[in-house]
Amino acid sequence: MIRAFLAGQEREELAYREVGRSRAEPPAGYRVDHHRVRLGAGPAAFEAACRALRRWEMFQLGWVALCWPNVPVEPGTTVGVLVRAWGLWWLNASRIVYVLDEERRFGFAYGTLPGHAERGEERFIVEWQTDDEVWYDLLAFSRPGHWLVWSGYPLARRLQRRFARDSLAAMVRAVRTGG
Repeated sequence: MIRAFLAGQEREELAYREVGRSRAEPPAGYRVDHHRVRLGAGPAAFEAACRALRRWEMFQLGWVALCWPNVPVEPGTTVGVLVRAWGLWWLNASRIVYVLDEERRFGFAYGTLPGHAERGEERFIVEWQTDDEVWYDLLAFSRPGHWLVWSGYPLARRLQRRFARDSLAAMVRAVRTGG
């Protein structure tokens, strides 16, 4: 059932117009969330963080699962995020819109497809800064994409905050164990 849903989403256009705007200034009209955490210092921490992003470790949260964690991090890849909260399950579809692969920065952003409860983009980046510190940076701009999300928006915002907190913690764990 999940594979069929994702196969159908692969043919769909992104559900928002501002594709790629998480690279710089997020567009007006969206809720913007930005979170960062220090992962360590030096090349070993950076390499572990890059490996963790490539393995989608930031989604290994217990209540969130990526369908499927072995999917490659490359533009055009469609992914499903299965969420369990308050006794309910739902599946959201997104597509990777760009990848950053630089000497001291690695990451990607995905944008929502019609089979997603929200509309917008989420960026996941690790940076090895000139002061030798390595950071995980999570930025999202979103707004409800379904009437159920509009009606339960405070609960949706609570889940977004929980995801950010847990995602940062998952990346810290992944880097401490070597990515």
